[in-house]
Amino acid sequence: MVQKPGERERCATGLEGLDTILYGGIPRANTILLTGSCGTGKTSLALEFLIHGAIKGENSLFISVTENSEKLLQNIMPYKFFDRNLIKSGRLVFVDLPIMYERLGMTKAELSMEEIDLLATAISDLAAELGTKRLVIDSITSVCYKLKTSEKIRDFILKLGKALSDLNCTSILVGEVPAESTSYSSFGVEEAIADGIILMANMERRGDLLRTLQVIKMRGTMHSRAKYVLDLTPMGVLLVPLLKGGSTG
Repeated sequence: MVQKPGERERCATGLEGLDTILYGGIPRANTILLTGSCGTGKTSLALEFLIHGAIKGENSLFISVTENSEKLLQNIMPYKFFDRNLIKSGRLVFVDLPIMYERLGMTKAELSMEEIDLLATAISDLAAELGTKRLVIDSITSVCYKLKTSEKIRDFILKLGKALSDLNCTSILVGEVPAESTSYSSFGVEEAIADGIILMANMERRGDLLRTLQVIKMRGTMHSRAKYVLDLTPMGVLLVPLLKGGSTG
């Protein structure tokens, strides 16, 4: 899609359906909250976003909070478009945040304000060192459990988001919410700060459990707010419009 004069540069996700919804992709350097309940495909979508970036030559960084990187790699190997050389070349890098905590001496259950500054700086310094243009933290909810208070969560996300934006890095923060939640984030802070919200969910329809995706907000671009059905395939994430005429039963 050709960028018009005055339009913000886009970071095409590489997921055809999502880029169509966003009129070309996520506005470059935005911080997006990718949120939803368990089993909705958040990690798969985030990984695909990074892989497509790495294939295009954009250095991409996945920061895993709860799952070992080696295990994650096993999950993405079935993708037809995944190439291990992306990792060997340094285009696609995986970092386990618990190891970073340990190296920074962050062993307590709750981080202090000083440690929050240190953590945000450590992540942004790593992104700068690697020349990162796409970054995923999976999940920001797990990080928030170490921050505890709304004030600390707001401070951390704002500082990290600004630092990454200054690097022209487009970021996805993966959030977790209960299946029946009416909020887009566990602490109610993440959704207010993020430049965009992509909501993923499970929906029962005629006895099947469908995954759905809906862009709730996206600063800097027009976008569809329609709900789409999402399918995870060896070719990647496929999106098709949800047909109207009954969502359940």
